[in-house]
Amino acid sequence: MLSVLSYGRLVARAVLGGLSQTDGRDYSLVTASYGFGKDFRKGILKKGMCYGDDACFIARHKAADVLGVADGVGGWRDYGVDPSQFSATLMRTCERLVKEGRFVPSQPVGILTSGYYELLQNKVPLLGSSTACIVVLDRRSHQLHTCNLGDSGFLVVRGGEVVHRSDEQQHYFNTPFQLSIAPPGVEGVVLSDSPDAADSASFDVQLGDIILTATDGLFDNMPDYMILRELKKLKTTNYDSVLQTAESIAKQAHDLAYDPNYMSPFAQFACDNGLNVRGETSDFFVTLGYSIGLSSGPIVGLHRGKMPSLHF
Repeated sequence: MLSVLSYGRLVARAVLGGLSQTDGRDYSLVTASYGFGKDFRKGILKKGMCYGDDACFIARHKAADVLGVADGVGGWRDYGVDPSQFSATLMRTCERLVKEGRFVPSQPVGILTSGYYELLQNKVPLLGSSTACIVVLDRRSHQLHTCNLGDSGFLVVRGGEVVHRSDEQQHYFNTPFQLSIAPPGVEGVVLSDSPDAADSASFDVQLGDIILTATDGLFDNMPDYMILRELKKLKTTNYDSVLQTAESIAKQAHDLAYDPNYMSPFAQFACDNGLNVRGETSDFFVTLGYSIGLSSGPIVGLHRGKMPSLHF
């Protein structure tokens, strides 16, 4: 990215299976996470669901499971602003709105809009910018509803193939759409898009579907065939297997980002625009989720350190 922009990696994935298409039970997600940050040791989170300038949330409501990712714009650091604060606060606000039930499952852009406008209304302005992607699994209708602003995005994988994916939103090379809050008097100078500019889509969930959401860092360093190759290694639905797959994807993307001889998708895109670069170093965050049918009983959670791991 150019100007006040940065790169990051956040991945949230939901693996759907083990249920018949006529199963009347609600769906829910079993989740596992793994990540890297450029300035932090692997597997170590900042406060909340953050790695470096990237942030995410996983929220539950009786109507839906919701995953969100945001990539803070690192260029704000040149102006004395911590880029992670904007993305992290945006994701925490969206998470709270979901948990309070202040959303419609079929309209994830409403979550993003409400979260962003809450930031705008803060008495003390929270300066910064971020891309964002929110995915909602409707527990009862078994539909996936998505919204994506910028070069974060999602994949829907079915039978080992990508059947749905988001489109990048770019103003020009390496300059994605983004939500921003600028200092008073320079609002017209800082690039800022409306949440309504986000692409929205809805899909029926089928048995065995894999849903992957990520910020640009994953797609910048791993083409689809590499991601699909890693997904095929997920043979069972227990937590350890899901975590192992998440870790494998994160580590491979991390290694490729620092390989000076690797022609990454980002490097190829740069070459197409007359630039000579290779891997794209980024923050990493991987979250995997496996869809199960809920029977009677309470929702409980299990966590390893600060990293969300398993939910029923």
